This record gives sequence, C-alpha cells and structure tokens, in this order.
Amino acid sequence: MKLSMPLMYSGNPRDAADQVSQLEKAGLDTVWVAEAYGFDSPTLMGYLAAKTETIEIGAAILNIYSRTPGALLQTVAGLDNVSGGRAILGLGASGPQVIEGFHGVPYSKPLARTAEVIDLVRRGLKREKLESDGIFKLPLSKDDGAVTGLGKALKILTHPERDAVPIYIAGLGPKSVEQAAEIADGWIPHLFHPEKAHLVWSDALEAGAAKRSSSLAPLEITAGGMVAIGEGPETKALLDFARPVFALYVGGMGAKGKNFYNDVAAAYGYEAEAAEIQDLYLAGKKKEAEALIPTDWLEAANLVGPASYVRERIEAFREAGVTNLSLTPASEDPAATIAQVKAWVS
Repeated sequence: MKLSMPLMYSGNPRDAADQVSQLEKAGLDTVWVAEAYGFDSPTLMGYLAAKTETIEIGAAILNIYSRTPGALLQTVAGLDNVSGGRAILGLGASGPQVIEGFHGVPYSKPLARTAEVIDLVRRGLKREKLESDGIFKLPLSKDDGAVTGLGKALKILTHPERDAVPIYIAGLGPKSVEQAAEIADGWIPHLFHPEKAHLVWSDALEAGAAKRSSSLAPLEITAGGMVAIGEGPETKALLDFARPVFALYVGGMGAKGKNFYNDVAAAYGYEAEAAEIQDLYLAGKKKEAEALIPTDWLEAANLVGPASYVRERIEAFREAGVTNLSLTPASEDPAATIAQVKAWVS
C-alpha cells in the first residue's frame, strides 16, 4: 500500500509545497494537487517537481472540459518530463456549477468525453497523430465548424518522458466508476467509507473489471482521510475538523438533484441526514449542517485515535481495495505521522 496526501493550501500554494520535500523524506509516495476553480494545478505540480526527487505528483483533478485533449496531452507530457517520469494525470467531470459557471462550457456527455480524452492522451503520448471523429473532431473540418479547413492531424512535437502516464478517474456515480474500472489506471473516490463502499460501488467495479483490457494492470484505488494518532479525548475531538468538509460536499457541492456527494451519502444509508444537511447548507445554515454529519461516518472515513485503532482503520481501507492510502495529517509534526504510518503499511 502506497501513502499519498492531498496538498492543502489556503491562498498561497508555495507555503504548502515547502512541506512536501519533508514528507517525501518521511516516506510519502504521492502528492495530489487539486484545482477546482482556484489556482491551476499544473503550475504547482511543476513547482513541486523542482523541489522533490522521488515522489509521484498527481493532478486530482483536471476537468475534462476546460482543456482540449491536445492541451491535456501537452500538460501531462511536460509535467512528466520536468518530474523525470513522476506525473499522474487525474481526470474528472467536475460539476455543472464549475464547468458552466466558471468555464462557460456546456456540461454534456461526461462519460463519452472522458473516454475520448483518455484515448487521445494515451495515443498522443505514443506520438501517434491526434485524429478523432467523435465529440472531438481532429482535425477540424469545415463541415464541423473550421474557419479555414487547413487543420491537419499532428503528433506531439517533442518526445515524452514516458509513452504511458498513469491516468486516474475521479468518479462517484455508477457509470463513472464502471468506466474507471474498465479503462483507467486508477480510481479516486471521495468521502470513502471502507465498510460501506461495497453498497455503492461493488456492482459498478465488477462490471467495469469484466470489460477491462488485459493490457492494463489491476485498477489502483486512492482513498483515505484525516490521520491523527493519540490516546486522549483531544485526539478524537479532531474529527470535528472534518465536519465542514463533509458538509460542504454533501450539502453545498452542487444543486438539489445534482450533487453526486449527496447521492453517495444516501447510498451509504444516510439518506435522511443527507437531505437535511443539503437543505440547511443551501439555506446558509452551515454549522447546523455540519452538526448532522453522522459521527460513525467521520470515524470510518478517517484514521483518528490510538495507534491500535489507526492500524485497524488502515486494514479496513486495505480490505476495501484501497492501494494508495491518502492521508491528511492533523498533528504538530506531519512528517513524523507519515513516517509512523509508512512503517505500519510497509
């Protein structure tokens, strides 16, 4: 089992990036860089490449709408080069509020678009010409809206560091998860409950795996949560710091009927709580929404408590199929926490 961490920053990514080299020395295998509608992740990933030596640097995630397949190909090839072959391309559909609101692009056909992007990026890394007659028309003809009709099929000008870079899909819906299990190198779920994950995704994972090409390695799964090791009640109280994040996603990350995280909460068995959390959050009552996040979900999705309990949670994630345990240390010495967990998983 590998160890990874989502890079946490609030306003100044450089401060957070300075911690990564210390975590690398402590045994961290992968760092994930988010984008959403903040700073772009490739800029920070390039900065991390210059400050580290061995750690994998993953985008979690780049959306499939705001960059063309050609631009995504250029980005991941460039990042893989400057990192010496340590890049991971995490892709996802994001959501309508970000895609249509921030980027001004129609939120349509996310599954088909994801499949085409992955196919084009993979072929592009092998320096094949980018040609497509699906959602993406490459080269673009006058019939498809070209102004000049002079477009030609091109292959990437430079030689990529590797002819294949791991591509992960961040998905929650059954069709998206099935797609990840069929065509991706890895899957990134969120708010993962190890003991209840099978209730939501086992059918989708099995259906995708049945169609998976033998040329692909087994699917990697990245999931986890906050980690804090300690005996006292003050350690257990740290779980409350996760409440705002859970409430944000379950209650506020999307509109009614279009919140994938709310759907997952309901599928876990928290249907009544999920509905009330969303109502409160969208009404601006965030604290009330946070208070309704089920404590047993917080306990299961995070690794907070005595060493023996944290080790039990590690095994629960492992038994649920997680191959890369994503941790957010909540301690005065994050590197020491990562080193301790690394010793356990090794």
